[in-house]
Amino acid sequence: MEAARDVIRQKGFTATTVDDLCKAAGVTKGAYFHHFESKEALGVAAAKFWAETTGAFFRQAPYHAPEDPLDRVRAYVDFRKSIIEGVPAEFTCLVGTMTQETYDSYPAIREACAESIFGHAATLEADIEAAMKERAISADWTAASLARHTQAVLQGAFILAKATGDREIARESVDHLKRYIELLFDQSHVEGDRHP
Repeated sequence: MEAARDVIRQKGFTATTVDDLCKAAGVTKGAYFHHFESKEALGVAAAKFWAETTGAFFRQAPYHAPEDPLDRVRAYVDFRKSIIEGVPAEFTCLVGTMTQETYDSYPAIREACAESIFGHAATLEADIEAAMKERAISADWTAASLARHTQAVLQGAFILAKATGDREIARESVDHLKRYIELLFDQSHVEGDRHP
């Protein structure tokens, strides 16, 4: 699974061959086909592996420490920026990469990727909801929709980094995400708090 994660992030799902995976993992084709009956099965397993390993990584991340829930949301965005390091294959998202390539041709992979992406987004909802309640924010957006938007920005940032080969453009997008969140929670601009 680690070999699949690394090779697919570098080459893409379609361009990754069984030979590539076997070479990276140091196994034979026989061993590969013993575990996976098809490339689609490998993709589904890789997406689940990604969800499990990144889930553990983010659960232990330092952005959970602040007492204020909005500070935790801010810290999450800062943390996401801090891990955009190295070349694109080292910081971009495996399930985002596979979604772009397989959304129509491999439905099972698409579904496994969606579960990973939306599952991670859901981990942000409680902090966003708590921040909204603490600041008495009543809006036409929800904690869930903002949590999903964070992932849309991140995935888009990864695409721009791949297109340019420049991680700074991805970091720039994350900076804009933070500014956007600050505007949403700026109580002087919250609906109902405006003064004539």
